[in-house]
Amino acid sequence: MLSMLEADSRVGRPLTPPGVYAPQDDTLLLAEALEREPLHPGAAVLDVGTGAGTLALAAARRGARVTAVDKALRAVLTTRLNATLARLRVEVLRGDLLAPAAGRRFDLILSNPPYVPAPQPGLPHRGPALAWDAGCDGRALVDRICDGTAELLRPGGALLLVHSALCGVEPTLARLSRAGLRAEVTDRRCIPFGPVLRSRSGWLEEQGLIGPGEEKEELVIIRADRIQ
Repeated sequence: MLSMLEADSRVGRPLTPPGVYAPQDDTLLLAEALEREPLHPGAAVLDVGTGAGTLALAAARRGARVTAVDKALRAVLTTRLNATLARLRVEVLRGDLLAPAAGRRFDLILSNPPYVPAPQPGLPHRGPALAWDAGCDGRALVDRICDGTAELLRPGGALLLVHSALCGVEPTLARLSRAGLRAEVTDRRCIPFGPVLRSRSGWLEEQGLIGPGEEKEELVIIRADRIQ
């Protein structure tokens, strides 16, 4: 297993201006899973919620044809700049999750969506919380990705999705299965709570999402294949 420092050096250090999600443990865990994928030259890859473009650039370095999507204009501009600086070709589109890629087909879809349970039932409209808050159960965006991925995958294509176990692993596996994909957990990693989870640990305990005094969350990578 790569250390966080080793993984960070593998994926590079993209520019991450204020307001753009910087690579963290979830990004690096997904980058490790990406490294194991047998991408052929010219494979079509979609990176959903690209942030600073870390994963998009990692796929492009392997010769993939990469499309990166983000809802935030600042993230879109940052990824374009990082691709230019790295001398890599990445198509970067602004839009809501899978919508900009409608009608297209991909060999691999990557996603590190917002997945943190939040006291507010709706999604934030602005500010840094856009990068992590996902409704009271943390599934507002994860469920949409599960429901919409199959129609964007070529036969034999796969989804690599990372999220916290706090928003439920079994619901993700079940939802992907209902969408016609064969899904399994391929990676798990426990990490200390960051500032956001620490700040709402009392609320998470009240909701039964963590135990008393719990200070770590489990990240999971879910791989889902389209068989036909």
